[in-house]
Amino acid sequence: MLIGTIVTFINLLIFALIVGGLIYLFVLLVKTLRKYLKAEPIRKEKAETARTLGEILKAHRAACKMTQEFVAEALGVSRQAVSKWESGASDPSTANLIAIAELYGVSAEEILRKVRKEE
Repeated sequence: MLIGTIVTFINLLIFALIVGGLIYLFVLLVKTLRKYLKAEPIRKEKAETARTLGEILKAHRAACKMTQEFVAEALGVSRQAVSKWESGASDPSTANLIAIAELYGVSAEEILRKVRKEE
């Protein structure tokens, strides 16, 4: 009788540990999901601000109210080259990127920092 009671107690203890573990996992899952859902606006903002180099160059040019022709003349390149940089068909050389940054009144590092990492 005593052995049967001990076995029953051990079985109840194991059952309680399993149920407690499942409840703990459920609580962790709920916390994780809540954190993920709260971070959605942040993920969305990052996705919106993550842009290509061309998009960034075009945005800076537009903010400075410059035309592609003006930028091309200032850098000594063709308007088509500026258009290719902004469309992403090609990238400016390092020297041209530095000159563009100076023309737009920002640093080349600031421009490159905004570029989306390729996945």
